[in-house]
Amino acid sequence: MAQEEVHISSLVVHVKPEYLEEVKAQILEMPNTEIPGESPEGKIIVVLETANQGYVTDTIDKINNLEHVLITFLVYHQIEHFDSQSEDDS
Repeated sequence: MAQEEVHISSLVVHVKPEYLEEVKAQILEMPNTEIPGESPEGKIIVVLETANQGYVTDTIDKINNLEHVLITFLVYHQIEHFDSQSEDDS
């Protein structure tokens, strides 16, 4: 029975407030991203659900390199392990 994992991460992205909507749209174009919250001061909460940690760090780099992003930082990272074989297969 193989074990698989899912990585759940949350990031805070600080952007120039006048570009909040533009940056949010660019983030949501990236796979596996959700934005559950934001503030008018230019802070965006981004949640990632991915299959590996490499995707998390790559996404942080991509977001941090977007124009008008001041800083991106990881706030939370959890790894869930599960068996790829369902109980019905036993």
